Amino acid sequence: MMKKLIFTLGAILLANAFVSAQNKELQDGKSLIEAYVSPLAYGLGTALNNGWYNTAKPHHFGGFDVTLTANLLLVPTEAKTFNISDANGTTFSGGNTATILGSTSGGKNASSSYGNIEMPGGLNLPVVPMPVLQAGVGLIKNTEIDVRFLPELDLKGLSTGFFGIGVKHDILQWLPIVDKIPIDLSVQAGYTKLSAAFEIEDPSKTISPKANMDLTATTINLLLSKKILMFTPYVGIGYNATKTTFNVDGEYEIAGYKISANDLTEVEFESNNTLRANLGFRFQIAVLALQANYTFSEYPVATIGAGISIR
Repeated sequence: MMKKLIFTLGAILLANAFVSAQNKELQDGKSLIEAYVSPLAYGLGTALNNGWYNTAKPHHFGGFDVTLTANLLLVPTEAKTFNISDANGTTFSGGNTATILGSTSGGKNASSSYGNIEMPGGLNLPVVPMPVLQAGVGLIKNTEIDVRFLPELDLKGLSTGFFGIGVKHDILQWLPIVDKIPIDLSVQAGYTKLSAAFEIEDPSKTISPKANMDLTATTINLLLSKKILMFTPYVGIGYNATKTTFNVDGEYEIAGYKISANDLTEVEFESNNTLRANLGFRFQIAVLALQANYTFSEYPVATIGAGISIR
């Protein structure tokens, strides 16, 4: 399904560019692709921005943790469809159609002076899981550095991997008197870059282009927590920023002509900047730390995790 969807996306742009060299039509074609793919990109970015913390208190110097979390993106209804006419300039017209997260049978026609283009259906995904393995270590001045890494995996034509780095710093230590209050207050920031490549199913069976998606996710948060014996509730407020570049490389065969896709199909999505609020708790027994939280944002995320923590 994914391979066919990605090929359809590339064909939309390439067929449009082949018929007309006008930049306006090409840009409108790219806008359709952005509207179709961007909900997945923005959702993945929001999911990647979760799981960075389970307390506002940084590790002491030399303290560390290794944590595995599952970030579950809960796909909102409004992310499953988009309006064709609203998604581009004046080249294409039409009603609501499925995004890549929408119904498998939700594809509609995008009409233009060049004819109709049948938009693909979606993957019908109510939830998108994002597992994250992360390690953190305490440095001086109540500062903690966190690193997350997933080596490149190749699964039936899909290869993906990501790397991220984050920092958490206690700010109460810089406020006289206030630092005696029995709570923890920190600022936290994290950056993750994900790269994915999809092999494209080409009907001609003679060429093997690929679709590539590079996604960066950044988050900055103010964290507050209070440890009560083994139980630590926490709250965070901040923002998400996601930026995505999507392109198809190689060659396509359209109407008997082989067309290079290297430059024609690159689409850089506009940054998606949204506020977020996070509420959760941590429960620690000896060195075992369990956590659960929920993030309120444009794309809500539920997170559960477990790890070993020595503070």
